[in-house]
This record gives sequence, structure tokens and C-alpha cells, in this order.
Amino acid sequence: MESAYQFLVAPFVEFEFMQRALAGAILLALGSCPIGVFLMLRRMSLTGDAMAHAILPGAAVGFLLFGLELVPMTIGGLVAGVVVALGAGAVSRLTVQKEDASMAAFYLISLALGVLIVSMRGSSVDLLHVLFGTVLALNDDALFLIGGISVVTLVSLAIFWRALVAECLDPLFLRSVSSLGPPVHFLFLGLVVLNLVGGFQALGTLLAVGLMMLPAAAARFWTTRLEPLCLLAIAIGIASCVAGLLISYHASLPSGPAIILSAGIVYLLSMIIGPRGLIPTRLRPAAHRTA
Repeated sequence: MESAYQFLVAPFVEFEFMQRALAGAILLALGSCPIGVFLMLRRMSLTGDAMAHAILPGAAVGFLLFGLELVPMTIGGLVAGVVVALGAGAVSRLTVQKEDASMAAFYLISLALGVLIVSMRGSSVDLLHVLFGTVLALNDDALFLIGGISVVTLVSLAIFWRALVAECLDPLFLRSVSSLGPPVHFLFLGLVVLNLVGGFQALGTLLAVGLMMLPAAAARFWTTRLEPLCLLAIAIGIASCVAGLLISYHASLPSGPAIILSAGIVYLLSMIIGPRGLIPTRLRPAAHRTA
């Protein structure tokens, strides 16, 4: 019992930086995991990854002008994310290019530009901080920012839930019966950018989308109903954060990758043994034949 306490509980009781990391990671999961569910259902999972990289140039400009300061990097990331989202949407509507191709182009340009800007002033350590985050070094300002983003996300989902579901499942129907179609779409993209900016503070631009998408993808193997899907994604996200932080602490590994790999392990297990996973779906026809 004592060894279990030392392994599972003591790190979060004895060290303030672990408490801050846990609080920040849980707040991230509360906001970003439901957004990941909607991205997955919209078949926009890779769009989330592209948007995560799109915030890099803005955050890099904030870093170039003010150093590792929270507010300038956050504002820069928000502006860059909005510009890329609107730019990719405009290209897909005004030209023959599809939105996935235009998003990929903007994403590659943003990633290269952001790395170049950070390298102009910072060291390799600063670049790693921007790309992979520092969840173990979250301060009060970062926690308030992440918490505020989670509150805004959950309140927005509660208010616009039915419109978001309708726009996700049948956007043409929503536009035919209501004028909320385009505003809800841009609201959703704004929530994606907001949560990626929050994730950027803890996990960096390369890993922020991992906590958004992996729990959602894992939960999809266990249920098809939307409300349980969101709740299960949040639970998987929180469990992955706890496991990743513990692995990082005891094995002296980078915390961000440990969190994402923990979520990845849950995804692989869900893919194999979940009710809608590989083994049950393979066994089900055999059971029907013997019935």
C-alpha cells in the first residue's frame, strides 16, 4: 500500500510543479477532448494537426519581440491561427483547390516560418520549448489562460450544442432551416484555435493536437452516442495526463511526449479490445454463424 502511495500519489502531494502540471493537463483535457470528438466526426482530424502548426509563426513573432512571455506568444498564436484558417478557407472557395490541400500548404509554410523565426533569436532549447512545451513549468498565468479557455469551450458547447451537432452531421440541412450554419462553423474553428493555443502552453505546437485527437479516437471504439463519447474522451484524456506525468516523473522522461504516448497506448488497446475494435468485430460474425 505504501509503495502504491509513493508511486501514484506522492509526486502530486509533495511537489508543487507536479500539482500545477496536473491541473493544467486536466484543464486542457476538459476543453480540448470534446473539440477533438467534433473534429473526428467532421473528418477534420488532420485539419486539427495543421491548425496546431499554424499557430507557430504568431507565437514565434511574440517570442522574437518579447521572449518567452505568455501574453505576446498567446496573442500571436491566436492571430496566426485565425489567419491560416480564414486563408485556407478563402483559397478553397475562390480557387479550384480543395480545403485539405490549401490547409496542408498553409501548415507547411507556417511550420517552416515559425521554426525560422524562433531560430533567429533563440537557442535550440527555446526552439524545443516552443515545439514541445513545458507542462512541468506552468505558472499561474498559464493556468489561468488554460482554465479560461476550457470554461469558454464548455460554455460554448453547452449553448450551441444542437447547432454544432446539426452542422457536424448535416451542414446543408442546418443552412436550409437556419442562418446559424456559417457562424457556428467559424465558432467551432475559433474553439479549435483557442484550445490549440492553450495546449501550446503545455505541450508545444507539435504535441498540442495529440491530447485533442487521441482520446477522441480511442473513445470512438467504445461508444457511438455523442454525449458518452465526449465524456469518455475527457476521461481518457485525464487518465493519460495522470499516467504520462507519473511516467515522466519516475522514469525521468519528457512529460509532454509521455502524456501523448499514454493516450496512444489507450488508443491502441481500444482499437484491439473495444466493443467496436478489431477483435470484437472479427469475432461477431463467427458468433452469429454459430447462433
